[in-house]
This record gives sequence, C-alpha cells and structure tokens, in this order.
Amino acid sequence: MGEYHRPIMVDEVVRGLCLRRGGVYLDCTLGGGGHSRAILEAEAGARLIGTDKDDEAIAEATKRLEPFSDRVSLHRTDFKNFARVLGEEGVDKLDGFVIDLGVSSHQIDDEARGFAYRKKDAPLDMRMDRRNALTAEEVVNGYSEERLVRLFREYGEEAFAAPIARKIALARGKGRIRTTGELEALVEEGIPPRYRSAACARKVFQAIRIEVNGELDGLYECIVGLLRRLRPEGRGCVLTFHSLEDRIVKQAFRDLSTDCTCPKNFPVCVCGKKREIEPVGRKPLTASEEEIAENPRSKSAKLRIARRLEA
Repeated sequence: MGEYHRPIMVDEVVRGLCLRRGGVYLDCTLGGGGHSRAILEAEAGARLIGTDKDDEAIAEATKRLEPFSDRVSLHRTDFKNFARVLGEEGVDKLDGFVIDLGVSSHQIDDEARGFAYRKKDAPLDMRMDRRNALTAEEVVNGYSEERLVRLFREYGEEAFAAPIARKIALARGKGRIRTTGELEALVEEGIPPRYRSAACARKVFQAIRIEVNGELDGLYECIVGLLRRLRPEGRGCVLTFHSLEDRIVKQAFRDLSTDCTCPKNFPVCVCGKKREIEPVGRKPLTASEEEIAENPRSKSAKLRIARRLEA
C-alpha cells in the first residue's frame, strides 16, 4: 500500500509553529506521524505529545517516531480530550499544536475501512475509531429518511439530499445496504442525469463520515480551548479540507482575536473582552503547485495559523 500517510504542508506547518528549544507541542491528529517527526527533527529539544483515535495510526506513528522515543508520548484518544491528556502528562501550557482535520491516506486507501466510494465492495464502516459502535452501515440503514435528508444537507451541502434519501429508503425496504458500491449507485440514481459525475457521491460520503466520527461536534470549543492553552507567542496550526470545518476554525480565530464587543454607542467598554490571539496572515495558506502535483489530496487544504498574545 506504500507510505502509510503523506502529511500535508509539512514545511508550512513547521515554519508556522516557530519552534522553541525545549518547547512542548501537541500533534492532535497523528496519522502516520509525519508532522510530529518533522517537528522533532527541526527542534532537537522539543517534546511531542500526540493523539489519534485510530489504533493503526498509533502503531504506525510509534514506529516512525521510535528514534525520538525519549521525547514522545502517544495517546489513543480523540484530540478533543486534550485536557485529560495534558493532565496525564503534567502539562499546563503548550508552545504549539497542530490539527490536521483530513482523513488519512491509509484510511482512504484501505478498502476494509469503507471511506472511499471508489472502492465498490468495501463495507460501510467509515469509523476512525473502530471501538465506536456507530458505523456508516448503521447510519444508512437506521436513520429515518428525514434525518438522512438533514444529514446530507447540513454535512454534505448536497443539493439533491431529498431524492437521494428517498432512493436509500426505498432500497433498504428490500434489503440491507451493506457496501460502498451499493450506496454510490443509490446516490447516483437520486441525482438527475445532467448533474451526475464521477465524484457525485463525494458529498454524501463526506456527510456520513462526519456523522459517524462526530467530526464537527465540539470542534469550536476544542480549538478555543487549545488556543487558550498556548504560552504567549505560542502558535496553533489547523489544516482543514472542506468549508464546514474551515468555517468553525475561522470563527474560533475571529472570536479570540476580537477586542471589545460592546455596542458602538457605549461611551466606555463594559464587557472587558481583550484580544487573546492574532491570526498569522490575512488568508489561509494553501499547498504549493509542486505539492499538489505530487499529492492531489492536498489541493483542498487550508492552513490557518494563530499566535497567542500576552495575557
């Protein structure tokens, strides 16, 4: 299967973190450990704490980071549990963190995981953490038609959510839908011929994956919490791959980089709100043309960076 996972915009992330000697860094989404290794190689005194829900990612990262084992500790958990992880590590403040919100190359390419609609006979799974009970098969076969419509609209931004959900509801009345190929065919049937394409199932698969893994649940609160855990001048780097998660990240950055929110007609500030961070750059960074040519999955990536201000 080749490389377990090709990390996105590694150089940009390392530069964005402005690494400090002896600094403590949190890689919230280890994948194969690519970002973590780059951090450890770039700064010999750095300490790295890593989290991931996927047992295979933890195993791969453990191997990849073995040369730095004296400076690394890994936890199999959702990064949204960062407060517990940092408590276990005896860490109060961070010098930086990175969150890569994309699905790993390994998860996409492993047919048994059921993430990709191009893998026709894959089981409908899509779990990043296979300890969880909810699978894509349960969503497709167990959610009401109305709930599927909402899911496809909200998490997939799918214009044909209703007819697609109708096709699914009719099909599962005849037998359980079990494979990615079956689901892709039903999605295609629900889309008018003139709007069909080779990737017409992408939005529905995205919506189901987000639901199965609770990807957007608590994301805003987590990013705000992590930014507040940074030491002054510490940096937070967040990679997003679709508009839903990018909006959440952008809102968190905006809220913490805004001063007084009192009505403009107030003579003096009574809210007491102070800027806590400063976004680095007016716009998010994107992958270079060279990286996109080598790794097309980087094309949709946006990297947002924030710097913690003095308390």
